[in-house]
Amino acid sequence: MADRVRASSCCCTAPSFRQPPRCTDAARAASRRCCSSPHLYVPTPATRQLSTVAKQDAAEEDARVLPFKTHVPDLEWKIQDFSLLLDLGAKSATSAPFHCSGYLHVNPMHENPGSGTPYVALFLMLSRKKLKRGDTVHALFELSIYNHSKGMYCGCQANYNFDFKNDYSKKECLIPLKELLKSSTFLVDDICVFGVEILKVDVSSPEEKAVVVQKKTTTVQNMFLQNKGFIEGTYTWTINNFSELYSKHFVRSPTFEVGGLKWYIGMYPRGNKFSTDSLSLFLYVDASKNLPHEFKNVAVMTLSILDQKNGKHLTRTAGLWVCTYGWGWSDFLGLKKLKDPSGGYLVGSNCVIKADITIVGSSTDG
Repeated sequence: MADRVRASSCCCTAPSFRQPPRCTDAARAASRRCCSSPHLYVPTPATRQLSTVAKQDAAEEDARVLPFKTHVPDLEWKIQDFSLLLDLGAKSATSAPFHCSGYLHVNPMHENPGSGTPYVALFLMLSRKKLKRGDTVHALFELSIYNHSKGMYCGCQANYNFDFKNDYSKKECLIPLKELLKSSTFLVDDICVFGVEILKVDVSSPEEKAVVVQKKTTTVQNMFLQNKGFIEGTYTWTINNFSELYSKHFVRSPTFEVGGLKWYIGMYPRGNKFSTDSLSLFLYVDASKNLPHEFKNVAVMTLSILDQKNGKHLTRTAGLWVCTYGWGWSDFLGLKKLKDPSGGYLVGSNCVIKADITIVGSSTDG
């Protein structure tokens, strides 16, 4: 669980339309990334008029200009219906956790600063449950996309210092979205495969604990999306005694059911350990330990708090996530704003919180 979503920027400079984007020397020095190789070639408009043979040649050209071959990844994440991410308007999608207590995120429409060109970007998240105050996890890793023509992964190497309040790495632009959608190299039968390989982890902590990342067999996850037949559910939690609950560390709503799963809203009235000056709200799958390991739902989740004076909701929406435990925001609403008498989020001791869940697909292992 973590603050969602911290803004992050890509190290790539804004490319011209005809030139592949490269990292600046300053950005490379600052992040010490292995980004000296160019990203994918962006063809001119005329390229779109090429014959079938010429388009195949262009695809091979695309593959040649991304020479950074990466290792076989720790996580191989297959998104089986990639174009549906765009149809659903998903700003991001998140894998299920893999063995390093990490999650891989894909942002299919990341705006590369200054270019206005949407890129497919990847970033890594480390589970906060594994972090303690004072710990810093120095991670060296590779983010990659599978080249079906060459039968190999290619991408970039990155590093990041994860800590108690910084659990997301920076976004790494891999390929312009427009190029991916017409590519026969990286997108085959609407299947796109992403990977992450953890190369090295060092932990700095008061306890000076050593962490060894043991190489395991590749974890394979499949995300299947659907374009119709969504399962939707809404639950409204009306709290009439918020003042009494304010002294409690954690409060949960009654359980409700959507899509055959039982859910509940979790609330930290004075904030959780990651944010002590905000109302923290999360949506949890009840009894998640008992969920089938081989099959999980993929959902879009929205949490809202009602402004009772104006009849409007303050809303935050998560991208696509695999329903394994919980998701939400430590900093959902500042306590000062929550208690402001001129606002309508807390009227007397009444507070109204709403959860909207839409199940849009499934995730399987292997």
